[in-house]
Amino acid sequence: MSNFKKNAFLYSTIVALGGFVFGLDAALISGAFKFITAEFNLNEWQVGSLGFGPGIGVLIALPLAAWSSNKYGRKATLKVIAAMYLISALGSAFAPTFITLFLARLLGGLAFSSITLAAMYIGEIAPAEGRGKLVSMTQINIVVGLTAAYFINYWLLQATTSDAEWVTTLGLKEYTWRWMLGIEILPALIWFGLLYMVPRSPAWLIYQGKEDEAKRTLSKVIPEIEIDAHITEMKVSVAESNQDRSVGSQMKEIFSEKMTIVTIIAFTMAIVQQSTGINAVLTYAPTVMEQLGLGEQAAFQQAIWIGLVSIVFTVLSLVLIDKLGRRPMMIWGLVWVILSLGICAYGFGSAKYEVTNKAISEMAHIPNINKLSSLVGETYPTDIAFKEAVKSVMGDVSARDNSSEFLQKSAVLNATLILLGILSFIAAFHFSVGPIMWVLLSEIFPISVRGIAIPFFALLSSTISALTQFLFPWQLANMGASTIFMFYGAIVFVGLLVLYKFLPETKGLTIEEIQAKLQRK
Repeated sequence: MSNFKKNAFLYSTIVALGGFVFGLDAALISGAFKFITAEFNLNEWQVGSLGFGPGIGVLIALPLAAWSSNKYGRKATLKVIAAMYLISALGSAFAPTFITLFLARLLGGLAFSSITLAAMYIGEIAPAEGRGKLVSMTQINIVVGLTAAYFINYWLLQATTSDAEWVTTLGLKEYTWRWMLGIEILPALIWFGLLYMVPRSPAWLIYQGKEDEAKRTLSKVIPEIEIDAHITEMKVSVAESNQDRSVGSQMKEIFSEKMTIVTIIAFTMAIVQQSTGINAVLTYAPTVMEQLGLGEQAAFQQAIWIGLVSIVFTVLSLVLIDKLGRRPMMIWGLVWVILSLGICAYGFGSAKYEVTNKAISEMAHIPNINKLSSLVGETYPTDIAFKEAVKSVMGDVSARDNSSEFLQKSAVLNATLILLGILSFIAAFHFSVGPIMWVLLSEIFPISVRGIAIPFFALLSSTISALTQFLFPWQLANMGASTIFMFYGAIVFVGLLVLYKFLPETKGLTIEEIQAKLQRK
């Protein structure tokens, strides 16, 4: 590997580490929900708000990130984001109340804009032939962070059953969820320090009229002979666009007639990516697994498989994206997503729930468990009907705190089929729309508007994500798992039709060549 490629890889890796911190932040909370709910006596809407809190934060942050990335640069904005991750992790670990925890999660959401900035920066510093792989590194880091979080949560849960002295000394049993959320402090601190090593974006430097510094940055990542031509292409891209650099003028350019196709593609990808329900499944992974009747320990254990599958298929996507191309991987990946969601919907839809005397005797440790005897002999066709019946005889608090065990002892379903459907869905997402959306967003917009355009469409995606995470606990309690997966699949199908019609192939092209191709289309 040449020194140019090594430098591009190094800078991209450092910036993409923000994805690792993002993945940790998004998934560590998944193991903490049950403990937080019990400690603060939360209802479904409050639980949803903890999942939704980062979503609100990112809605606030993305417009600010867009402004900051244009005014102060991608690097400076990323350093601020890293500091916010650090403060959020500290606030979450030591939160004394639900409100304090919500505000800390909200601050963490402000930092979620790191994904947008990482894709933007890497897209601007990476050579054309390797851009797909390098931009996809952010997604790799996200799924590694998610997987690490699932392993950490499972390990901490296992540790709480031990009587070892170090467990008692560290207070793992009393403060399980605080340790889960506090783990993020160290990687956030490391990322903040490493960001001082990366140069400023050459595209941003040209945008700011700093040509000499842009040349110095480019000399680190591409051969000297290519620098002048690259500088000329970037200057032409800026010159051909609206020279009024206000947010309003850039938004007007984004929605101008010449960028109609680009806008349709970006809108569709932003909506479809999060309408798959991916963040609801990842954020509430143990909760989803509990619906299979696996029990708490097994649910945490199976959540690890979600992380491992995410890593394998994101790596596969990274390896193939510059060989197969963006379009075929996106289109066939979405077909795969729809089929997987259909399997999940069918599996949950064919389930039934029955309470037996044997099951009641096995749950003797639960207070007033004999009240469940009134349900013996009844068969419930959906998880919703079963949960309502349990709630009516056991009360809201007992039904909530023991939901995992009630489902484990009463569910009659094809858990293997549903688990395979969920893992297939995770694989399909991370092979296609998960990483490829960020690659395409880093490619399809000209330099003059990308500082606003990428955060804007990331804002749209984050809005859908926030709503999905906020509504998921309520949907699970009131709509049932089968209906939820059918709903997600229907939205993805519509998006598939739009992208099939409008999405072009962009592999191997410079950003300027992509602009010309899209305008011809």
